[in-house]
Amino acid sequence: MTVSNETICAVATPSGRGGISIIRVSGSDSSRIAKQIAGHLPPPRHAHYGNFLASSGETIDSGITLFFPGPDSFTGEDVIELQAHGGPFVVDILLQEILSMGIRLARPGEFSERAFLNDKIDLAQAEAIADLIESNSAEAARFAIRSLQGDFSTLVNTLIDAIVELRMYVEAAMDFPEEEVDFLGEGDVENRLQQLLTQMDDVLAQARQGTIMKDGLKVVIAGEPNAGKSSLLNVLAGQSRAIVTEIAGTTRDTLKEHISIDGMPLHIIDTAGLHVSEDIVEQEGIRRAWHEIGEADLVLLVIDASKEFDLENFELFTEIQKLIPEPQNLFLVFNKIDLAEASARLEMGNESSPTSIYLSAKKMEGIDLLTTALKTHAGLNTTVEGGFIARRRHLDALEKSRSFLVSALEQLVSSKAGELVAEDLREAHQSLELITGRYTPDDLLGEIFSSFCIGK
Repeated sequence: MTVSNETICAVATPSGRGGISIIRVSGSDSSRIAKQIAGHLPPPRHAHYGNFLASSGETIDSGITLFFPGPDSFTGEDVIELQAHGGPFVVDILLQEILSMGIRLARPGEFSERAFLNDKIDLAQAEAIADLIESNSAEAARFAIRSLQGDFSTLVNTLIDAIVELRMYVEAAMDFPEEEVDFLGEGDVENRLQQLLTQMDDVLAQARQGTIMKDGLKVVIAGEPNAGKSSLLNVLAGQSRAIVTEIAGTTRDTLKEHISIDGMPLHIIDTAGLHVSEDIVEQEGIRRAWHEIGEADLVLLVIDASKEFDLENFELFTEIQKLIPEPQNLFLVFNKIDLAEASARLEMGNESSPTSIYLSAKKMEGIDLLTTALKTHAGLNTTVEGGFIARRRHLDALEKSRSFLVSALEQLVSSKAGELVAEDLREAHQSLELITGRYTPDDLLGEIFSSFCIGK
């Protein structure tokens, strides 16, 4: 994708009334627009107050003009900003006047796209702009700022540099066999691959946390009727969102609530009680419940702790396991411990068994243990400085790159095939470059920037 020669403009502030509205213009005609609208081109980065004039000489508004000459601007091109009063009709008149001068309205994300194409920011930083705007918590905003400042890109580029260096070593050794260096058998390549995998795992762990910060976790509350699912939702949400009665089957449809725990967004879904029912309405609610369970990141299976319970004979647990085969993605929540005269406790699971939490939603006992388990599951560590926002495509690229590194290590150990090792390293390198945009198909760029706000 190449940078367009057209000069573009857009309103950079939200629609509606406000104190000010900002119109941005980027491209080679920016200085001409400033001279026609504001009467002159102000010195770079100096605010100039004056009238905004139409081509007829009539005053449209009065405000501030700023000029940012390229390449030292956000887009890398000449940029002007017109700061007018925030009335929608005034701004529209001013924008139409600019468009009448042969300037094109910017596409969504085109300003950020030009910044990327002009090497002012990389692709991960460009995406961080949109993520910062869309942040739904202070923690998510902090993560997005760090990505925008290049923290994520630095980690990725460090991995790229290490892979390139190893590629050069492997390919040089193959190109100069007369040196008689057994690079495949001497252990250096293997050690460096192991180090790369360790680095990759660290970045992946941070990226997974960053993805959760951006997208949140989809947590489904499931269980038999009257187990306390809706009570648990209300406690987590901090308000009475679901109707709670002693009548089994009160909840007949899914109920969704968005909450935040230490900045981590959670999409909590309360579902109808899972049981055999002849009621057509209940049947539809149960069908929807099973659908949500199948798409969940984490399922909270709520169990009435006051009743006799045998996990091995618990059919509902067995059915959920078929949809959630990974035990770490299933929590057993034993509710109503106040009726069972039991104490709140947390039993962390492992690769073969799910986590168990004993609590009372009604008495607010053990809820802190549940939130702790949720944060642990998400990999959230609020005591560590740093962190960055990551998107699903970033995570996919990192995981793909890691798989090629694993393959390279296997080829090295099993067959000593230098050519195959070099090819796997090349693929690992290319996968990482998809993150920063050093290598990016044009259709991917179009998809990414089309989701941006107009004016960014």
